[in-house]
Amino acid sequence: MKRFLLVAAGMSLIVPDIALAYGQAGPQRPPDRPGRPDRPGGGPAIQPPRPGTGGPAIQPPKPQPPKPQPPRPRPPGTGGPAIQPPKPGPVRPKPPLPRPPKPPKPWRPGAGKPPNFRPIHRPGWSYPTGWAYRRWAIGLFLPRLFFATPYYYDSWWEMGLAPPAAGYRWVRYGPDLLLVQIRTRRIVDVIYGAFY
Repeated sequence: MKRFLLVAAGMSLIVPDIALAYGQAGPQRPPDRPGRPDRPGGGPAIQPPRPGTGGPAIQPPKPQPPKPQPPRPRPPGTGGPAIQPPKPGPVRPKPPLPRPPKPPKPWRPGAGKPPNFRPIHRPGWSYPTGWAYRRWAIGLFLPRLFFATPYYYDSWWEMGLAPPAAGYRWVRYGPDLLLVQIRTRRIVDVIYGAFY
């Protein structure tokens, strides 16, 4: 009886281990016979792992969607719709370019006041002793007395006048402005009322 209990106790310890090992490894099959139709070559069959046995699960690869390809223009005569270039819209005429303004005619001595002339205010002018206002005209000769710094007028640009040519000078005489040739003292242009 003691032997029976010892054998039973030993079997109770060994049997669960054997059952566990048998369950993980699966049932053993005899080696495959050559020439079976389900196993080409007659070799051992490879079994996929069973779920829940603890081995890594092999997932089949997921199919990737195809990448879109841009349409390619087909050569003529291959069939199918060909990609046509966009048709140009209606041609609109461009507006005419504005004409540049006509340049003003160059002011020349003796032509009177230039178009952009503007009189300016200046303090009173004192005549030399024995002189009074006289209306000078083109072609007359100005006395040498007025060919001095107090009578020269160099701010001609303030009135919109052109600079005097070489050998000429603007001279103020009362409210008038005279363009005089220095060498001959001849008056070539007069602007009346240049000062007020």
